[in-house]
This record gives sequence, structure tokens and C-alpha cells, in this order.
Amino acid sequence: MNWVIVTTLKGISQVMLIENAVSGFMILAAITIASYSLGIVAFLSSLIGTLIGKIGGANDESINQGLFGYNSVLAGMALSLFLTGNNRWLIALAAAAIVAFVTAAMMHFMRQSNIPILTFPYILLTWFLLLTTYRFVSLNISPALKPQSLSNWTLDIEGEINWVDGIANGIGQIFFLDYTPSSVLFFIALFWAGWRMGLYAIVGNVAALLTAYGLGGEYSLIFAGLYGYNAILAILAVSAVFQENSRYGLLTGIIAACLTVPITASIDTWLLPLGLPPLTMPFVLSSWIFLAARKILPQI
Repeated sequence: MNWVIVTTLKGISQVMLIENAVSGFMILAAITIASYSLGIVAFLSSLIGTLIGKIGGANDESINQGLFGYNSVLAGMALSLFLTGNNRWLIALAAAAIVAFVTAAMMHFMRQSNIPILTFPYILLTWFLLLTTYRFVSLNISPALKPQSLSNWTLDIEGEINWVDGIANGIGQIFFLDYTPSSVLFFIALFWAGWRMGLYAIVGNVAALLTAYGLGGEYSLIFAGLYGYNAILAILAVSAVFQENSRYGLLTGIIAACLTVPITASIDTWLLPLGLPPLTMPFVLSSWIFLAARKILPQI
């Protein structure tokens, strides 16, 4: 039983690229104080992904690191938020199970490249399931994700400038939250795992805020953290977790964090007619670019 709990909590912590059960507990607590139902979904989703990895006979090291839990956590949380109706909880947990198989498949496909799969399985499955809502009456997408025509799109840069909210909301949006006490706990969880993790998260978030502001992005999106969360994950991946002792790891991570801003804007525009959120695809693309480039340019 202890193994199950510890590994499930590691699965939750791996959403922020951490392998630490204590940090996972802090993250789970942060989610739960914002929404107890989301906290339950996050825990059960990680548990489901972990058990599928164990029952399926996956490598013990991968299971114990929580690598079968984090995509399940994100898929379960996303679909419980982006779907409506009483059956969304069941669909969310079913998706948490399915994404564990997608995770295993992606691990196989990308094994030779030695590039981490990151959150791509969750993104792929979530987009596909959200699109099925237009074909099945039993699945209902949230009204907040209505498709919009690009011909009628206008850029609105009005709004209040609040840098503190931008920093807090950036980390919270990793878990779809804009609740400041939860954001504080997320930062504590990162610093508990290692001071560099916490510091890099702040640096990446600030870099993204300044980049989005400098490019003339919409204030409402910038300070809601919607340009920050991908940047945080990107700098953690490139500078801390997969940096492989590169000489310019921190600088490369900052560039990767900044790059997520135009990628986010591009993907958001691309998906606007489909009514889909960009999720963590900007983080995945930016991280893949630099992690793959590092195979040829090992000093970066």
C-alpha cells in the first residue's frame, strides 16, 4: 500500500518534472484546496496510470519514478474541466486509463531518439476526445471552448497590468488553476525538490511575462498566466531535468521559455476555429527543439 501511495504522489509531482512524493503531496494539497473534486480526480488519475503500468509489466524504474502517472493526471483534470454533464467524471477517469497506454506507445516510438515524451500523450488524447464531442451526444464540450472564426478575431490589449498575478497564475495554470494560495504551494513543492527548480521556475515565468508584454500580447492572457505555464515547464526541462551538464543550460532554458510565447500565440490561433486549448503543446515543442538540438550541439 505504501508503494502505491508514494508512486501515485510521484506521478502527480512529475507533472512539474519532479520525482518527489513529498512535493507530489504538496501539489495534490494545492489542487484540493482550490477544488476538492479536482484533487480527487488528480489522485485517482495518477493511481490509475500507475496501476496500468504495474499490471502491464512496464519497467519498474519507470513506474517507480511516476512516469505512468503524470499524463493521466493532466488528462483526467483537463477533461473533467473541459467537458460538461454528469458523465464527465467517468470519461475523465477513462481517459486517464487510456492515456497510460498512449504513454507506453510513445515511450516505444521515441526510445531510439532518447528524447523524452513529456506531456505529448495527454495533449494528443485530450484534443482527440474534445473533438469527438461534435459527433457524439453523450460527450458535451464546455461552452468556454466554442470555435471562433479568425475573420472576426480582434486583438484586445486593454486590461489591468499586475505582475504579481502574472507570476502566481503562471505556475497555477499548469494545473488549470488561478488560485494564489495554490500557486504558493506549487512554488514550495518545487523548492522542496531543489532550489534550482524553484528559482528556474520563477526565471522562466518572468522571462515569458516580459516577452509576451514586449510583443504586445493581450494583458488579460499575460497576467492570467496563460503565457507563463508553458515557459515554466520548458525551462525546467531544458535547464534542470534534461540539461546533461551542458555549458549554457540556463541560457538555453531561458530562450526555450521565451520561445513558448510566440508558439503559444501561434497554436492558440491555429486552434481557434476548432475551439481547442493549446494545453502544454508549446512547452513540448520548445523543449523538443532544444533537447534534440543538444544531441548535435552538446554545449548548448
